[in-house]
Amino acid sequence: MKLEVLNDRVAIELDAPETETPGGIVLPDNAKDRPTRGVVVCAGSGNLNSWGKRIPLLVKEGDRVMIGKYVGDDVEVGERTFRIVREEDILAKVE
Repeated sequence: MKLEVLNDRVAIELDAPETETPGGIVLPDNAKDRPTRGVVVCAGSGNLNSWGKRIPLLVKEGDRVMIGKYVGDDVEVGERTFRIVREEDILAKVE
């Protein structure tokens, strides 16, 4: 199955949540934070401005990004899970 997002939406495959603290303490499932970093899997073509010209997105496929904890919607495609967010919900690119 192929995933294609529209307009200013971006599909992100999130990193796995942390299972241990830096000190080596194993975290139970209810103590794990929602992942906030991931890789852009696909990006829409951008929104139209008031003159009908398409404004391209600033992120592209393969970019590593940070997003807010509680933004977007989780979508399952096959066995993979993606978070679909608007471009404005992306906080930063990570090098």
